[in-house]
Amino acid sequence: MTPSPEPEPEPDRHARQGGCPFWAHCCGCCSCQNTIDEDWGPEPGGDHGSNSRPRRPSPRDRRPDSGGRRPDSGGRRPDSGGRRPDSRGRRPDSPARRPDSLGSTVNTEGKLVVTGVDLLSSPSDQNRQEHHTDEFEYNELIIRRGQPFHMVLFLSRPYESSDHVTLELFIGNNPEVGKGTHVIIPVGQGGNGGWNAQVTKSSGKNLNLQVHTSPNAIIGKFQFTVRTRSEAGEFQLPFDPCNEIYILFNPWCPEDIVYVDREDWRQEYVLNECGRIYYGTEAQIGERTWNYGQFDHGVLDACLYILDRRGMPYGGRRDPISICRVVSAMVNSLDDNGILIGNWSGEYSRGTNPSAWVGSVEILLNYLRTGFSVPYGQCWVFAGVTTTVLRCLGLATRTITNFNSAHDTDTSLTMDIYFDENMKPLEHLNHDSVWNFHVWNDCWMKRPDLPPGFDGWQVVDATPQETSSGIFCCGPCSVESIKNGLVYMKYDTPFIFAEVNSDKIYWQRQSDGSFKIVYVEEKAIGSLVVTKAVGSNMREEVSHIYKHPEGSEAERKAVETAAAHGSKPNVYAIRDSAEDVALKVEAQDAVMGQDLTICVVLTNCGSSPRTVKLHLYLSVTFYTGVSGSVFKESKKEVVLAPGASERTAMPVAYKEYRVHLVDQGAMLLNVSGHVEENTQVLAKQHTFRLRTPDLTLTLLRAAVVGQDCEVQIVFQNPLPITLTNVVFRLEGSGLQRPKTLNAGDIEGNKRVTLRQTFVPVRPGSRQLIASLDSPQLSQVHGVIQVDVAPAAGGRGSSDTRGNGSSEETIPIAS
Repeated sequence: MTPSPEPEPEPDRHARQGGCPFWAHCCGCCSCQNTIDEDWGPEPGGDHGSNSRPRRPSPRDRRPDSGGRRPDSGGRRPDSGGRRPDSRGRRPDSPARRPDSLGSTVNTEGKLVVTGVDLLSSPSDQNRQEHHTDEFEYNELIIRRGQPFHMVLFLSRPYESSDHVTLELFIGNNPEVGKGTHVIIPVGQGGNGGWNAQVTKSSGKNLNLQVHTSPNAIIGKFQFTVRTRSEAGEFQLPFDPCNEIYILFNPWCPEDIVYVDREDWRQEYVLNECGRIYYGTEAQIGERTWNYGQFDHGVLDACLYILDRRGMPYGGRRDPISICRVVSAMVNSLDDNGILIGNWSGEYSRGTNPSAWVGSVEILLNYLRTGFSVPYGQCWVFAGVTTTVLRCLGLATRTITNFNSAHDTDTSLTMDIYFDENMKPLEHLNHDSVWNFHVWNDCWMKRPDLPPGFDGWQVVDATPQETSSGIFCCGPCSVESIKNGLVYMKYDTPFIFAEVNSDKIYWQRQSDGSFKIVYVEEKAIGSLVVTKAVGSNMREEVSHIYKHPEGSEAERKAVETAAAHGSKPNVYAIRDSAEDVALKVEAQDAVMGQDLTICVVLTNCGSSPRTVKLHLYLSVTFYTGVSGSVFKESKKEVVLAPGASERTAMPVAYKEYRVHLVDQGAMLLNVSGHVEENTQVLAKQHTFRLRTPDLTLTLLRAAVVGQDCEVQIVFQNPLPITLTNVVFRLEGSGLQRPKTLNAGDIEGNKRVTLRQTFVPVRPGSRQLIASLDSPQLSQVHGVIQVDVAPAAGGRGSSDTRGNGSSEETIPIAS
C-alpha cells in the first residue's frame, strides 16, 4: 500500500514579519505594558474570526516561538549591536562606543561592558546535564529551581574587585520585585529568597559565575540581563532572546514542594517519555502505549502557553497546587477554550476519534499553532495530555485507571439505580452512572494548605464531568483523604471518593410509588485501580493507596463516614434484604466479528430449595456507562436444590450485535430476578468488551541518529466487511514527529502491509507507536521498541531538519 500523508499546516509567516515597533522601546505607559495581573484574568474569547479592530501587540503577544525567536523579529536573533553571536553565544569585543538598543551611540570607554554571555545551554553542556533537562529538544537554557547553574560572562576588560555585577531576571508584562517577577541577584553579595551568585573563576576577560535559584521560584520563561557598575559608569546588557531562561519545578531538590525522594520514581514519573494506559473492563483489561513526548520540540512552549491562555497570574506560578488546578481546567475546552474538546457521542467526522490518538505531542502542537481547541478527547486522552504537561513542567505525574468508576451526580456518595416493580431499569431516573473505566492522574507534592499527613500523591482529573467552584476542573485531592472518606478536605474529595469507593444501591419501586432498597453491591465500585509499574511495562495495582481492603472494618467506616456527609446520610439505616442465592456472570473472551456466549450462574447457599425467576437484558454501552436500547433478552425460571448451582446461557451471534456496536465494542448485561420463597431480589450489571486486533510493527534496519530507518506495519481486518477511510497514525519521541497516513479502504478479512521511513534524532531506547482508525473499527494499536545508536562521531542528537528536527520553527497562536 502507498498511503498519502496529510499535508503539514503552513506556518504563519505573517506573524514573524517586520521589526520591533518603536513604541515597544518606550516606557510602560507608551508601550501598553502596564497590564495588571488579575486573579484568573479574563476568559479567552471564543470568536477568533471576529471583525473587531486588532489591538496593539503586547510583549506577551510577542512571546518567542519554540525556537527562541520572537514573532516580530523576522526570524533573526539580534544581539545588542546588531551582530550575530558565534556558536557559543559570545559577541566580539565592542569598541569604546557602541550602539544602544535604539541605535544611538553610547560612550562605554572605561566601563565594564558585557560583550557576550554563555549560559552553557546546549543539551550536552553542564547545566542541562546536571538539571536533568538534556532531553529537551531546545537550545535555550532549561533549569530546575532550587539548584545552582553556571554561566560565563565575556567582558570588555578584566574583572576587578571594585566592579559591581548584578544579574536580573524578568517575567510577565509588569515585573515587580515584590511579586517575584523581577529577580535581582548581586554577584558576591548574597541574595533574597534563596537567590545568589558567586564568582567561581576570573580569567582575563572571562568571568565564570555560579548562580543559585530559589526553590520557590516562579516557573516559566525569564528574560535575562546583566548590569555592571564601575568608576567609569554603569552598563546594562540589552535583552536577547538567545539568553532567555526556562525555570521548572525540581523534584530533585529537597527544599522544593514537589520533591520526590526516590530516584526510580523520578526517572519514571518525570523523565519517562512513554507510558501505558489501561482500558476495558476489570476482567478484560486492555492496554495501549501512549507517547507523552514532554521533551519534544515545542511542547514546553505549549505548556507555558496554556498558563498564559488562562490568564494565570505569574505570582501564582510558583505553587504546584495552583498550577494543577489551572492545567486540569485548561486541558478540557469547557469554560476557557482549552486544549481538547470532549466528545462521547460516537460521531467524530469533524475531528479525530479519541481512540486514534497515540500521544500528546500532536494535540499540544496543534493547540499552540492555532489557539483553537482540538477535537476530540475522552478520559484517557485528557489524562495523557495532563501527564505530558505536568511532567514537562517538572511535577512527578502518573496516569491512573480506575475500573468500574462511578459518576455521582447528586452528591449522595452512592451509586443509585432505580427499577420498577418488575425489576426493569427506570432509565429516566438513573442519572448516576458507572464507567467501565475512567482515567485520571496522580501527581506528587506536599500540601501545606492541608493538615499534616496529606502530602504525597494527589489526584488531578482533567475530564470535564462536574464543576469545581464553577469551573470544569478537579483536584488536586489528597489520595489519603480519599482512602479514609474525609470528603471535607479540598479539593473535590466527595466526587473522587464516589468514583473509587462508593456502594451501588438498587432501589425497587413499590406499589404505593415509593422506593425501597432491595440490594446493596458493596464491591462494585473502584474494583481495581492500576498504573504502569516503575521501570517496566508491567501493570501495577495501586488500589491499596486509594481504599482499605474491601469489606474490612476500616473500609466500611470510610464509606459510611463519607456517606454521612452526602445528600442521603441515612441510606444504610433503611437497608432490608435476605440473601441465600448467589449470582455470578461469566463472559468468554470474545473477539470483534465473532459469535459469543454469556453465562449466568446461580447458586443456592441455603438449606431449602429455591425457585428463581430470572430476566436477562443485553445492550451495547459506551464506556461511560450510557447504554443503548436492549437488542436481546431472555426470561427463565430456575429451580435450585440446596447447595446446587445452575448455569443459564445466552448465545449472541455477530449479526445480532454488529449494527448496534458503539465505541470500545462494549456490551452491558442487566440481570435481575427474585426468589419466590423469600423477599430476596437479585440484581447485577455486568460489562464486557469485544477485543480488537493489534498492529504488528517490525523494524527493517538498525536505527542510528540522523540516518533513515524503515518500519513495517501489518494489519489483519477481523471483520467480514470493508473498512472505509482508514487512517494510520505514527508517532515516537526522538524518532518520528506525529504523522497521519490515509490508507483508503481495506476489504473484509484482508491483510495489508505498509512501510514508512523515519529519521531518529535522539539516541537511546525509544518506542514507536501506531494506530488505525476507521468508521467501522477503532481502538487498534501497535508499538515497537527502537534502540537508537548515536551518530558517527558521537553526536548526541541529529542536526537533520525534518520529521524530528529540534530546529523546526513552530508558530505560536496569539
